[in-house]
Amino acid sequence: MIAPSLHGYRPAWVRRDLVAGATVWAVLVPESLAYATIAGVPPVVGLYAAVPALVLYALVGTSKHLVVGPMAATAALSASVVADVGGGGLDPVSLTTALAITVGLVAVVAGAFRLGFLASFISEPVLKGFIVGLALTIAVGQLPKLVGVEKGEGDFFAQLWHFVTHLGDADLRSAAIGLGTLVVVLALRRWLPVVPGSLVAVALAITLVWTLGLDRQGVDVVGPITAGLPPLGLPAVPIGTYLQLAGGALGVALIGFAEGLGAAKTYAVRHGYEVDPNRELLGLGAANLGSGLASGMVVNGSLSKTAVNGSAGARTEASGLVAAVLTVVTLLFLTGLFTRLPEPALAAIVIAAVVELIDVRALVTLYRMWTRRLGSIYGLAARADFAAAVAALLGVLVFDTLPGLFLGITLSLLLLLYRASRPHVAELGRAPEGPDLWIDRDRHPEAAPTDGVVVLRVEGGLFFADADHVRDALRAAAGPGVYGIVLDARSVPFVDVTAARMLVELTATLAARGVTLVVARDIGQVRDVLRATDGATPPVFAEVDAAVACLGADPSTDPRRNS
Repeated sequence: MIAPSLHGYRPAWVRRDLVAGATVWAVLVPESLAYATIAGVPPVVGLYAAVPALVLYALVGTSKHLVVGPMAATAALSASVVADVGGGGLDPVSLTTALAITVGLVAVVAGAFRLGFLASFISEPVLKGFIVGLALTIAVGQLPKLVGVEKGEGDFFAQLWHFVTHLGDADLRSAAIGLGTLVVVLALRRWLPVVPGSLVAVALAITLVWTLGLDRQGVDVVGPITAGLPPLGLPAVPIGTYLQLAGGALGVALIGFAEGLGAAKTYAVRHGYEVDPNRELLGLGAANLGSGLASGMVVNGSLSKTAVNGSAGARTEASGLVAAVLTVVTLLFLTGLFTRLPEPALAAIVIAAVVELIDVRALVTLYRMWTRRLGSIYGLAARADFAAAVAALLGVLVFDTLPGLFLGITLSLLLLLYRASRPHVAELGRAPEGPDLWIDRDRHPEAAPTDGVVVLRVEGGLFFADADHVRDALRAAAGPGVYGIVLDARSVPFVDVTAARMLVELTATLAARGVTLVVARDIGQVRDVLRATDGATPPVFAEVDAAVACLGADPSTDPRRNS
């Protein structure tokens, strides 16, 4: 279906979409100019990217509110990828455009193969840490422009130290404009959020430069911006360059997709509709292909601009089409207005935008979960989440954005493997409410234990990665005075051959120590695999009560045993 968000459009929605589109345009234009500078390309490239991104996403994507355009995080990643591939006389603008096309191809292929689930493999703590690190890196890179000092080289800490030690060289006029713009944007966002603060601040800064002639007094300005529509077609780079960009494009696409999908899902839940992750990948791919073929840069879904769109009353992606039309008008007739836009003001807009990404509260929450007295497995998970978030943050600050990105992805996969290999093994007791109800004794100390019998529940599948962990937990339960262990398999959705062989071997090992291992409440696939396993598998019972009652005798004689 073409333009799914416009399906069933009603005339009553036109006014709201027009207002929302104009509001988005007021935020989009100055931010697109600013984000292009993060990517290391002329500001107009951000406007070139916005138009096809808005139009093509509206035709392909499934969100009714998502605004797609240049974003700070992917702009910084774009600059990093282009810097790694650059050389040989290739134009950075052409490389940036080629990267957008490569990201588009990656996303389209991923969407065609229905790989939308891959975004779930970046854990939220790792993504939070990565985004915070990226936001800090972007901010420290803009600080010199904010006050008119020379930018330093190196990682985050080197650039920050250079900035601090050269504050005495700041240009007072540049600092006044930069800091003033920052105050205006943040103040309007805080107390008048319906007002497009970025556009107001840009207008004020341009007016100051024009009336006081500050561009002739040492304040850097954007300078002439090419008017008119962008040139269309492939950038002038060798075909082999696309292969060089592919690795970085994969990471950029993954981060852009994760961020955009999060924004799309947030507003889909709020307004009661569904988004299709695979169509979202296709929408992201189409937007980037369009941007690249129109001499633009990498784009992705924006939570902040989507929030502006939603709060302005948008009902469908028609608001994005309105913003695209107004951006075309800007390219054709209004670029001259931005000629005297001071660079400190652009830096202030960037810093104000990335301040929203520095989610200190999320990191504090992870830290508090780490310090809380949780059960052993929950405590381990909380510590792992906090450590992964901090590692991703430091990876960006120390090793730069692209290595930090892949460090974050690696940490996400390691966290997944760690948790898969450490399922919670709960000791159960009888609940006071009923003899046939068995509950976790760690959570419910009032649950009564059974003399001589330990009931354990594995909260996860049994397979090669966690077989040793579960075996160790079962062995540890066979302490003094224990003559029977019941493995409650109700929460075990599957078992593989490795885990089944482990149970066979453990049954024999425990039997040699006078301890009987039995299984209760097995389900479908678990029952089938256990029955097909060679060797003496543990006896299986329909209920935990039946297993506990019969452990003193021969469990195989109990009439309540599964047939």
